Order: sequence, then structure tokens, then C-alpha cells
Amino acid sequence: MIKYAVGLTGLIIWLFILHILKKSKLNFWHFLFGSAGAFILMLIFLQPVLTQPLARIVALLASIPGKIAGVYSAHYKYGVIFVESSAGAISLKIDFECSGIIEIIAYLSLLMFYQVYTVYERIYVGVLGVIGMVLANALRITVICLIIYFGGIDMYYIAHTFVGRFVFYGLSVMLYFYVFTKPQIIKQKVGSFSYDSDK
Repeated sequence: MIKYAVGLTGLIIWLFILHILKKSKLNFWHFLFGSAGAFILMLIFLQPVLTQPLARIVALLASIPGKIAGVYSAHYKYGVIFVESSAGAISLKIDFECSGIIEIIAYLSLLMFYQVYTVYERIYVGVLGVIGMVLANALRITVICLIIYFGGIDMYYIAHTFVGRFVFYGLSVMLYFYVFTKPQIIKQKVGSFSYDSDK
């Protein structure tokens, strides 16, 4: 009860400050404060609810290549993937960190206050971005499982800490570029110039 009371109070204060920043036309601070506030609020209220369903979806998607190739299996109801290699077996639990919920919340928080897009464009790009991040995360888990299957359970640390993160965050950087950086460059007003010989 206290959590929701504090959250509601924080939401009201956040909305009030956002209103002041918008009226003052302080666009940078409106974006910064809005994104940070949205991230914190979603982390408090949505993360506990969405982590387990998201883990199940990621486990289900990651299980498809493993099932086709017959190299690992998933109990996606519990968000668990079972990998058996020649050197032993290991169970991978897709938890809070591996579900990708933090990265998805961060992405949506930034997009909510990114004024380059219209409201409808933000909804459209938001949905596509979330789908892309879920697929990227499923690919990360798939890569980790394949490395463990072919390299043994001793490869778990390298697969999870380095290779898997490189795959996921590499794809995330590409997503951020096409969603945030490229549209900003395209929509900027750039002056034109010409040479005297062109006149």
C-alpha cells in the first residue's frame, strides 16, 4: 500500500514538473526529466509484473532453433532452458537480468519523450522496437546455448558474459541508431550552399 501511495505521489510531482518544463519550453530538460521519471516509474510498477511473462516469451523463441536442431530444450513455462553437452548438462534460468526488461523499459522511456516522432509514430516505432529487442534477446540466449552445447559447460561464463552481451547490445545499438540518431539527422534543418560556377 505504501509503495503505491509513494508511487502515486511521485507520479503527480513528475507530471507537475513536466508541465512546468513544457510551458517554459525547456525541451532538453523536459526530455531528460521525462525519460528518467518514466524509467523509474515503469521499473517500479511494470517490471515486477512483466519480467516473468517476458522471460517465458524469450525462452519460447530461443527454444525454436534448439528444438529444430535437437541440441537443447526449453521449459518456457518456467523460463528455463536445459542444455546437455558432451561435458555435462546445465540449466539456464532466464531471470530479471536476462529477460531484457530493463533495456525495453529504457528504450520506451526515451521514445516517449523523443519529439522527432509524432505520437502515432512513437507508438508504431515503440511496438516494433520492443519486438526487435525481444528477438535480439532470444538470439542472444540461442547463441549462449549453442556455445555451451558445442564447447561444454566451461564455456558458460564466456558465452554469457561476453559473446551473448556482444550480440544483444550490438543489435541494440543498431536499433538505437535507426530509431533515434538517423531520424534526428534527417529531420534537422541543414542549410544549402552552391559554387559560383553552378550559377
